[in-house]
Amino acid sequence: MAAGPVGSPYQSYVYAYPHKTAYRPLPERPTLRGLWQGEPQEALSLYAHIPFCEVRCGFCNLFTRIGAPEGMTDAYLDALDRQAVSVREALEPDARFATAAFGGGTPTFLTAAELERLCDIAELRMGASLADIPLSVESSPSTATADRMAVLADRGATRVSIGVQSFVDAEARAAVRPQRRAEVEAALGHIRDARIPTLNIDLIYGIDGQSEQSFDVSLDAALGWRPEELYLYPLYVRPGTGLGRRGPDGAGGSGRALGPSHAAGGSPHPEWDEHRLRLYRHGRDRLLAAGYRQASMRQFRRLDAPATGEDDYACQTDGMVGLGCGARSYTSRLHYSFGYAVAMPAIRSIIDTYVTAPDFTRAEVGRWMDAGEARRRHLLQSLLQADGMDLADYRRRFGTDPREDFPAETRGFDDRGWLTTAAGGGRLQLTPEGLAHSDAIGPALFSPAVRTAMDSYEQR
Repeated sequence: MAAGPVGSPYQSYVYAYPHKTAYRPLPERPTLRGLWQGEPQEALSLYAHIPFCEVRCGFCNLFTRIGAPEGMTDAYLDALDRQAVSVREALEPDARFATAAFGGGTPTFLTAAELERLCDIAELRMGASLADIPLSVESSPSTATADRMAVLADRGATRVSIGVQSFVDAEARAAVRPQRRAEVEAALGHIRDARIPTLNIDLIYGIDGQSEQSFDVSLDAALGWRPEELYLYPLYVRPGTGLGRRGPDGAGGSGRALGPSHAAGGSPHPEWDEHRLRLYRHGRDRLLAAGYRQASMRQFRRLDAPATGEDDYACQTDGMVGLGCGARSYTSRLHYSFGYAVAMPAIRSIIDTYVTAPDFTRAEVGRWMDAGEARRRHLLQSLLQADGMDLADYRRRFGTDPREDFPAETRGFDDRGWLTTAAGGGRLQLTPEGLAHSDAIGPALFSPAVRTAMDSYEQR
């Protein structure tokens, strides 16, 4: 990576590496028992994926379908139960779970009774003691009802994250997210009434027509609930999504706001990029002044918030056990999942295949990880956190120095003022401007092999 222009600061949100578009069918179909043999299992993470939403937002490219036909959620939970039995049998008898998360989709699309069953699967089938470990659950304004929140609180949820995106009704409509502020406020009230320790509110910046003043409306409304966490996400318009199908002018027709922005050699929408950067800096400064610390480009945590265990719920570390057709599992040698798609017909087909599958004892789709990819992944997932990377820990793990392993990349970041060595030389960290460019730094660390696999993925 040279020191010249790198294109848009908004190339890709790297929440896991490699991305599932780099996964491929595994002809050898390795057994789960063989994959997990010899893996550390004293502090595993459990992730359960629920692929249903009441609506699909215009910016969403997650693996989820709109609604569920009669009997579909029961059939899905039946399959999840069968998969849990197979997965638990592949693990060691004394395997222990240290964290758990339910994501999607929208896990709270399930009814209160179905959420009880989901928790039973996690506890009785997988052996995860939800009352004793951090449990994070994703929700939405229309599904964060009092009865559902009561179930989650009773079963030990320590964190509920709610995707508000904007408290301004017109902005929600522009993002193709049908909701009203009154509904959002009621949902937040249900979460607070349930006394779940950590409330996270997601907001999006860069929506067509959004200004610093209208962004302040959402920031003020969110801060009024004193959430323990706030995530600020830049808007992306990706192929296959509702906004993506509308073309470069997006929902509002301004011509500047809603075009794809991921070209390596230059941004096709520099005005939108600069607009998003302005909104990011404005939101960041507001939250820092309001008593929050920045944990990553997106995550801000209230300084006086009680500790609830792991801060990182992004499913990034080895020892991740995934349940559900959209979940990933990570061993040190293989990352595996099921098929991936964005278009609704392909998603429905994958879900239908999953719910009728008789056997979950083998890995079907994934990507093998070699030592070089392990180094990249460790650097990437550490560097994108505000605390950065412990250099001594990297040397203990790999016996090398990251600047020696990735000289071109780190030199390029240095030249742009994005990278620094802090804590007396003990930590490699992004500067504040580096954090602002996290979505360019992450993709710059992809290996050529992973990039080629992603580029050759056939969008479904």
